[in-house]
Amino acid sequence: MTLWLQEGKDKDVAIIGAGPAGLSAALYAGRAKLSTVVIEQGVSGGQAATTHWIENYPGFPEGISGPDLMQRMEEQARKFDAEFIYTSVSGVSQDGKGRFSVISGEGELTAGAVIVATGTIPASLGVPGEDKLRGVGVSYCATCDGPFFRGKDVLIVGGGDTAIVEALFLTKFAQRVTVIHRRGELRATKVLQDDAFKNPKIQFYWHSVVSEVVGESKVEGVVLKDVRTGDTRLVGADGVFVAIGSRPDTGFIETMAKTDERGYILTDDRMRMSTRGLFAAGDVRAKSLRQVVTAVSDGAIAAVEAEKHLSEVKRANPE
Repeated sequence: MTLWLQEGKDKDVAIIGAGPAGLSAALYAGRAKLSTVVIEQGVSGGQAATTHWIENYPGFPEGISGPDLMQRMEEQARKFDAEFIYTSVSGVSQDGKGRFSVISGEGELTAGAVIVATGTIPASLGVPGEDKLRGVGVSYCATCDGPFFRGKDVLIVGGGDTAIVEALFLTKFAQRVTVIHRRGELRATKVLQDDAFKNPKIQFYWHSVVSEVVGESKVEGVVLKDVRTGDTRLVGADGVFVAIGSRPDTGFIETMAKTDERGYILTDDRMRMSTRGLFAAGDVRAKSLRQVVTAVSDGAIAAVEAEKHLSEVKRANPE
């Protein structure tokens, strides 16, 4: 694999993940004249690229679509010569001189610093029928799949901000949107709750969990279980959207990262991980607030700290 990077396989900075944190890091690293590669296994923008509308990113008083904002971020990073390759990463290791090897589906590259910005993976229900009907009625992204359910009845599982944002978005297409929540009240912010409660297309099943997704070649409904009584009932639906949280995407870096009890990477306030030269930014990091604006901040800090690290290494090892 000698031609998969324009400028060779040895880089100053390798950024794993092209969500808001990774794109911000790429911008700052490229602007600092560091040779920079961004490795992304999906599409640039991460979960933000699947968010229909973002109202709380500074500079856009009328809001901006997630895909549009992420496209602008990528264009800005490319302007400063960041390279992008689209493949998975299976491992990261460090040699005796402190340089890192990044193993990907396209081969191996080396870098003086690595920024992990892989974000999170949507959590699944873990119930019978879910995997079988994934992609034929079971979805984890309303922005991606909502238009396929025009005039249909859909369910959304969850009670936080993500679930309610997606429920509101789905009302643009679906005939009816039913929110299924295990508690008796939502966890979403009040403004979102107010919007949902006054939307005539949205209804709620409280104190309920999905115990099975039903259907042969496509979703036909779910079995709901009342968490208080244990009673079950069949609810018909054409689609099931799952929005019950997420888990950090850290499998490739587990041996080199210290994490909290939920698996999120622990860093200091300079985004430094426990291994010198390794940094983490964005939603993959243990933090109190996961938003586009905080991910962008993390990415900028990580890139600046990576530049400092490379300068220190160079001073300590003059050629």
